[in-house]
Amino acid sequence: MVQIWSMGAVSVLYIEDEPRVAAPVKTWLEENGFVVELAPDGAVGRFLAQSNPYDLVLLDVNLPFVDGYEVCRDIRAAQPELPIIMVTALGNVDQKLKGFDAGADDYMVKPFDFRELLARMKALLKRKAAASRPEEAAPDGSLVVADLVIDVINHTVHRAGQPIALTTKEFTLLEFLVRKGGKVASRQEIIEHVWDIHFDTGTNVVEVYINFLRKKIDRQFETKLIHTKPGMGYYLKNGPL
Repeated sequence: MVQIWSMGAVSVLYIEDEPRVAAPVKTWLEENGFVVELAPDGAVGRFLAQSNPYDLVLLDVNLPFVDGYEVCRDIRAAQPELPIIMVTALGNVDQKLKGFDAGADDYMVKPFDFRELLARMKALLKRKAAASRPEEAAPDGSLVVADLVIDVINHTVHRAGQPIALTTKEFTLLEFLVRKGGKVASRQEIIEHVWDIHFDTGTNVVEVYINFLRKKIDRQFETKLIHTKPGMGYYLKNGPL
């Protein structure tokens, strides 16, 4: 049995309508120390997610009554910090991007290796635990770049005095780019530091989240802070390199 860490039992909501898929995953997760509740369709899954405290959600896309994208959007709107991993047979790029746009933190395509699922779940749970203790991770108060102010204690962001609402993952990515001090961060470096995953995810998750940040941080302002270095990665700076 794999022990997660000293945070106690980790509760998982698994929304999956195929019993032959759900049963072995549930059994394996329970053998690895998780407490798992199954939801057989999107409507039940959404109700359970909004009615009970969970540490993480595993979510299929093709679900009866309410599809996974809508369920994900509704959960994300109500609980911005709840980790969500989409686990589905839909694996093309457009479908993955649609999942991330709905608010998923990660996206896995069936069939998958249980060990990889565990690694991704641990990475998201680790990030969630760190976000709940911002004073330990960032005791130095605020980070400032031009008119962008990031309060790492209270997890708030303002630009030119205007508040900017970010999800936990968007905030983590923004803070990482700021702490790079204007240096370029490669795609793999971002995946390792922001998602704590040390292998290729096979998705455009970095590009998707950079686009999310640009819409929120730069779109309404003349001076752009988030930049791309072609073939190298991304950086945040008041002006180009």
